Amino acid sequence: MKRSFISIFIFFVSIITFAQAPQKLNSVEIYGQVQKLNFLGKVLYVAAHPDDENTKLITYFSNHYHAQTAYLSLTRGDGGQNLIGTELREKLGAIRTQELLAARRIDGGEQFFTRANDFGFSKEPNETFAIWNKDEVLEDVIQVIETFQPDIIVNRFSHTTPGTTHGHHTASALLSLQAYDRVKHQPKRVFFNTSWWFYGSQEAFDAADKSKLVAINSNVYYPLQGKSNNEIAALSRSQHKCQGFGTLGSRGDETEYLELLKGDLVNNTNLFEGVDTSWNRVKGGNEIGEILYEIEKNFNFSQPSIHVPNLIKAYDLIQQLEDSHWKTIKSKQIVAIIEACSGLFVEALADTETTTKDTNFNINIEVINRSQSTAKLISVKALQLPIETKNIVLKNNEKMNFQIKNVILGDTTDYSNLFWLKEKQTEGMYQVSDKSIRIYPEIRTKFPVVFTIEIEGKTIELVKNICYKFNNPDDGETYVPFAVLPAVTTSIEPEVLIFNGTQSKEVTVSVKAHKADIKGILALNIPNNWKVNPTEIPFEISTKNEEKKFMSIANTVLEDSIPV
Repeated sequence: MKRSFISIFIFFVSIITFAQAPQKLNSVEIYGQVQKLNFLGKVLYVAAHPDDENTKLITYFSNHYHAQTAYLSLTRGDGGQNLIGTELREKLGAIRTQELLAARRIDGGEQFFTRANDFGFSKEPNETFAIWNKDEVLEDVIQVIETFQPDIIVNRFSHTTPGTTHGHHTASALLSLQAYDRVKHQPKRVFFNTSWWFYGSQEAFDAADKSKLVAINSNVYYPLQGKSNNEIAALSRSQHKCQGFGTLGSRGDETEYLELLKGDLVNNTNLFEGVDTSWNRVKGGNEIGEILYEIEKNFNFSQPSIHVPNLIKAYDLIQQLEDSHWKTIKSKQIVAIIEACSGLFVEALADTETTTKDTNFNINIEVINRSQSTAKLISVKALQLPIETKNIVLKNNEKMNFQIKNVILGDTTDYSNLFWLKEKQTEGMYQVSDKSIRIYPEIRTKFPVVFTIEIEGKTIELVKNICYKFNNPDDGETYVPFAVLPAVTTSIEPEVLIFNGTQSKEVTVSVKAHKADIKGILALNIPNNWKVNPTEIPFEISTKNEEKKFMSIANTVLEDSIPV
């Protein structure tokens, strides 16, 4: 029998209840992706917390310019409040991370983070840097800029007014400018997104000299979406539910102001002045542009699959680009467009929501081609297992299902948890040894399944993550994350107990089995100057997902001893 000790060991699978359902783009959304495919320019918006971002500008850059636009939030918002639940600290950071991702799915942006821990309010940046490891946070900001390679950086806060706002806010602006001076790929210009708030009042702002500010009428109307920019931005900002930031959309002209901090700008009507955002930006891009601009100009909304042959030609040319940065980005974008235009749907579903490292489970595969495009399923490879070779012709609207049986993940698989919580943290910093993932919001394909498909004579790969799907009586088709858990997890009810001297209290421990036929011994992990009765409780649980409660009596030995 195995001994189980109770400790603060939190699995966050239950916090993020729903996984993102697969994208099923309509023709208007596909056309929008084609427009983004044909724009080779990027913007990075920088601030300190979730909900600091100006979703109006992120929406504007992403939908008006069609630029690849990202928000860098230095923290995950662990130190904030929660208006929709009891979760705080790490759990709140997990929720706010998902709220940011939901916002980006609406406004069209992407999301980055640093390892900075939102420890709560600070008055000015020096106080912030006394708790954060400034060098490590700066390292992460540099990594974001080097990885994303923006042409434009926009700071939400001013670097010149420490003490007038949250210290984290000013710190974000200072770090952004310091990173700009150190990166190899230096952006063309840096702006400060100013507003009346930074002037103290609307009246003071109205009276201020704005001759050095760039004014943007951001609230343009997008006929294809049937919404003004700020209506989309309001939907995005309203995803910050735990902060109570539901926002009304607005219509009509509305001005955003940018103050130039780095670089130069002569023509205030084009923020990308001096940046070639066409396919001519990359060597060999001219031929690609000729194909893709024609598709954008004559896009067939009623039958987008007609463009697949030319998309395949462009994809083939993109694979020949010498510029590895743009090759990687545009390959990913055009594969998603080919998938959408051809009506391809591929999915890998586990037959269980959770598993353990040594438990068998099955993966149910669905593949369908819902167009006249010539397509063939070459192979499916799940979790680095041997390739399932199929070589099956995918006829129009004929669904193909098969099952990969008796999959075992093995001891080398990590338990499901948020990657930034796997190592011991400090008050000011999360520790993430794997530099390749530390700036991202989450690991999107922890359990990858690679579908190799031949379409119009060219082979492409579609990578999907294993998930679990069920029918929710309230919501219908519902996706949840597939998770790997220990054989048993435990929790103490209530989470906090306050003892007065040698006073005894009942401690209730819930034990949940994540596989069938579990036996063990339950023991509280307590300080030396405490005692508990009974010291051990044998338990036995026969059914997976069954939960049992056990009770012990705990108290301190010394009246004046207060364990921490």
